[in-house]
Amino acid sequence: MNTNTIEVSVVMPCLNEEETLGICIQKAQSTLKHLGFVGEVIVADNGSTDNSVLIAEQHGARIVHQPERGYGAAYLVGLAAAQGEYIIMGDSDDTYDWTDLERFINPLREGYDLVIGNRFKGEILRGAMPFARRYIGNPILSGMLRLLFRTHIGDSHCGMRSFTAAAYKRMDLKTTGMEFASEMVIKSVEAKLKVQEVPITYHPRGGESKLNALRDAARHIHFMLKYKATHKDNG
Repeated sequence: MNTNTIEVSVVMPCLNEEETLGICIQKAQSTLKHLGFVGEVIVADNGSTDNSVLIAEQHGARIVHQPERGYGAAYLVGLAAAQGEYIIMGDSDDTYDWTDLERFINPLREGYDLVIGNRFKGEILRGAMPFARRYIGNPILSGMLRLLFRTHIGDSHCGMRSFTAAAYKRMDLKTTGMEFASEMVIKSVEAKLKVQEVPITYHPRGGESKLNALRDAARHIHFMLKYKATHKDNG
């Protein structure tokens, strides 16, 4: 193994996550070390005004800055900076288990292009997901993706995912908001990527949520309908 070559890049978007960012970085770093991978943790800061950037520096993460607000905007900068052959993305609010990386890496090593967590086939801990998101929002949005784009993904908006660097280039992602998650699923179908879902545990977040359920759902729906209308060959 070339010890100078980064094998796995972990990318976390961050907007004022001082409460949880440090533990997320620590979990990812220690897990990569335990698994024997040469890895890096990239924090894509989205304009934090708390101590998030300082905490990331103290924990040895690489920091990239994205002044344009948005989930997708932060990821586009963070993912562009990733040097690993395998890339794992996930939130820095401790809702996802950063010690559970092996199941996101092994399928890529076995030939899959994209791995998506499935919270509904795993476990959603008490208080982790509001009733409306769990039983209305997520099922409807995932169902629309399956209907419009013939996907087979059960939890299309799970934020913990992994993919190869080559697959990321093939998806050619562009969106800057929460619809980034939907775009990735759609583009993976278009690119005929080999996709696997893995059941995961979803934890209550630390700190203040940045989600706006109605606005974010509207952005997903608008993106899906507009994309479908302008890409007639999607079936």
